[in-house]
Amino acid sequence: MEKELVIVLDFGGQYNQLIARRVRECNVYCEMLPYNTDIEIIKSKAPKGIIFTGGVHSVYEPDAPICNPGIFSLGVPVLGISYGCNLMTHILGGKISGTAGSKIDKNYHNVNIELDTSSELFSEANRYSACLMSHTEYIEAAAPGFKVIAFSETYPITAVENTEKKLYGVLFHPEAQHTEDGMKILQNFLYNICHCKATWTMTSFVKESVRRLKEKIGDSRVLCALSGGVDSSVSAVLVSKAVGKQLTCILVDHGLLRKNEADEVEEVFTKQFDINLIRVNAQQRFYDKLAGVTDPERKRKIIGEEFIRVFEEEAKKLGKVDYLVQGTIYPDIIESGIGNSSVIKSHHNVGGLPEHIDFKELIEPLKDLFKDEVRKVGLELGLPEKMVYRQPFPGPGLGVRIIGEITPEKVRILQEADYIFRDEIAKAGLDINISQYFAILTNLRSVGVRSGERTYDYTVALRAVTTTDFMTAEYVKIPWEVLGRVSRRIVSEVNHVNRVCYDITSKPPATIEWE
Repeated sequence: MEKELVIVLDFGGQYNQLIARRVRECNVYCEMLPYNTDIEIIKSKAPKGIIFTGGVHSVYEPDAPICNPGIFSLGVPVLGISYGCNLMTHILGGKISGTAGSKIDKNYHNVNIELDTSSELFSEANRYSACLMSHTEYIEAAAPGFKVIAFSETYPITAVENTEKKLYGVLFHPEAQHTEDGMKILQNFLYNICHCKATWTMTSFVKESVRRLKEKIGDSRVLCALSGGVDSSVSAVLVSKAVGKQLTCILVDHGLLRKNEADEVEEVFTKQFDINLIRVNAQQRFYDKLAGVTDPERKRKIIGEEFIRVFEEEAKKLGKVDYLVQGTIYPDIIESGIGNSSVIKSHHNVGGLPEHIDFKELIEPLKDLFKDEVRKVGLELGLPEKMVYRQPFPGPGLGVRIIGEITPEKVRILQEADYIFRDEIAKAGLDINISQYFAILTNLRSVGVRSGERTYDYTVALRAVTTTDFMTAEYVKIPWEVLGRVSRRIVSEVNHVNRVCYDITSKPPATIEWE
């Protein structure tokens, strides 16, 4: 059965991934597309609804992102959020108050809003709600045919609707946790206005994916890039379920894995799963390629290309292999740049791929999924919880947790420090409630004292965050006594480290990883 689709048009705002994630939480499949996607492409996808995201521009700017006005005549329900609401109003003849060329205030704040609960959009929501706002421009006059359905003392018009044309706009962010009844509002749009049936589940995803993989691969042979992380592990088992022994998994020990990780992954996949596994020791090869490289984007691209080269070589040893499986997930694609969004970082599965790949085609079975959806698929496939809920690990491994040049000695230092941090977090029983935690080897060296002697050694930074979607994150307030134990163990057990710091920055403005 074909899945229903809601399109999220990306105008470059901070919460855009979160909008898509919230739609998925409503069991409705959605895709993010650039704001300037050709209208014929949109029509060909036959969406049940369209959502305009927020953005950092004023509608009056000469280079403001503007969609094709024909979208409003498709007969498809449209929900404009923040900038998307202003843009809809502006295009359709309303008036936006603001100074031409002014940038929208990026400081989010809560505003008390009165909702017209007779509107289908706000059905069963609280009449008075605190909603997250993010801009200084406001609607001075609604577009012809639109009715005002929400207001506040600060913003006389905070939401509008044209029920005849199925067009809706809100200046606040229903996708944000700080907006009361935000999910209810999105559900009203998806279920009551777009008439989506909420059939997007991981059970249906697995069934459909296995069917499509069998159809696509046929009797061809397949290689899978297996790191042992959640994404690659789920990808491997999913493809194995479809084609069995036609799949060979390759574990590249590139020297940038966590302590003992390659051994642990090999043991799990050879003893618990009936999957062909080849382990390739390519540590020195990667170290040589990365020698002298300090730029994080170059590191990612080098690691990505070298991954592919290793697979090409292994494939030739095996004979004809047509397909390469990678564990790319949806945030990888979005964060590598989509629409009007800036590139946060290119992922080795996306922006880091070389132009020429010696395979017929890449297979990325999880490329439409967010991280928590990947975990649900893993459980659906019968993977052990320990593997499904293991700590997220970037494709380039410790290569993006070592600031500056990568050397074997730096890798050893970080492996030991990271192991101690993870060990103490687990002993304290904090690992269950922390989304991601790891150590970073900074490029900072400072004066210290060891055994009465002066040292000039590295600073290790610790990072721990809690998040529901990995798009936004808050740092974890780890008890001082735990941080103290971690620090004492690292400086006493790991050579060439004399200082430990804890990162207390949220995402945004920081990312979870340092590079």
